[in-house]
Amino acid sequence: MNKNFLNEELSYYNSPNINIQDNILEFVTQPNTDLWQNTYYNFQHDNAPFVQIKISEKYFSFTVKVKYFSKRRFDQAGIILYLDSENWLKASVEYENENFQRLGSVVTNNGFSDWATVDIPSEVKEMYYRLSRRENDFCIENSLDGVNYKQMRICHLFNVNDEISMGVYACSPEESSFKAVFSDMVISDCLWMEHK
Repeated sequence: MNKNFLNEELSYYNSPNINIQDNILEFVTQPNTDLWQNTYYNFQHDNAPFVQIKISEKYFSFTVKVKYFSKRRFDQAGIILYLDSENWLKASVEYENENFQRLGSVVTNNGFSDWATVDIPSEVKEMYYRLSRRENDFCIENSLDGVNYKQMRICHLFNVNDEISMGVYACSPEESSFKAVFSDMVISDCLWMEHK
């Protein structure tokens, strides 16, 4: 299996301001958009725009290159697997300040989000992500060059059906707007090898 994401039937959520041309997808974010549920901050945000496809394979990998021009705290762009408002995962780089930003992932199960991050230099303006599925378990990886991937996390989603929706997203939780460019989007056989 080796499919171009943009050749599949796309679903658009929360009306993203997007442009698709030459196998490249561009987002322009809207202010006050985010995805988060309950934990620590005691708020619920479920209005980030994203583009997804439905896929029923239980073993696959989705790879994408993200170039982003973020400029305000919490601006973010990356990958998303969205089941419903209480069950989803995402991975992105979130802008913090001119010195550093946060490469991280959020997993939301049964209405509660977590957030795992590592600080990276603010000069980094593009990142590759790979999301792999093995039944109801998922692996998120990142790469600076699209060749050498590092594991960000392994997680489980409790409410996964055979068919899931996954893709890309970008949002600006504060009063901001920026452009994110998604390219090299490929769905392939699962590259997350079985642990024996």
